[in-house]
Amino acid sequence: MSVLRPFHLAIPVNDISGTRKFYVDILGCTVGRDSNEWIDFDFFGHQLSAHVKPEELIQAKTNPVDGENVPVRHFGIVMEWNDWQVLAKKLEDAGIEFLIKPTIRFKGQAGEQATMFIKDPSKNALEFKSFRNDENLFAIDKV
Repeated sequence: MSVLRPFHLAIPVNDISGTRKFYVDILGCTVGRDSNEWIDFDFFGHQLSAHVKPEELIQAKTNPVDGENVPVRHFGIVMEWNDWQVLAKKLEDAGIEFLIKPTIRFKGQAGEQATMFIKDPSKNALEFKSFRNDENLFAIDKV
């Protein structure tokens, strides 16, 4: 069995300063390499590169999912259940505006999950989710 390797994702942002403040002070990421035009973060063990390219920023369209308007273009992390609870409280206490408030989606189904959506300062949509049982990450309901 192979070990899960970190992913790398590059996103556009408006500026380095606001991006650094959000990802470090709010989400607790650490900074790797950086310049005036880009910055790398340790995003929960994965490499997130933010590049100053405001012209690339567009408002994400949404799709209805379990009664919510979920941004189609988004990224995030699947967290341990307790870590998700801690982050939800931290975001609430910091006054972060939620696109989708912390909630349990697909209650009673195989894909039941805790989820919440926020935007970074450049309006990139982020989802944080958790499963009580990680084995249900790709589970489907039997018909």
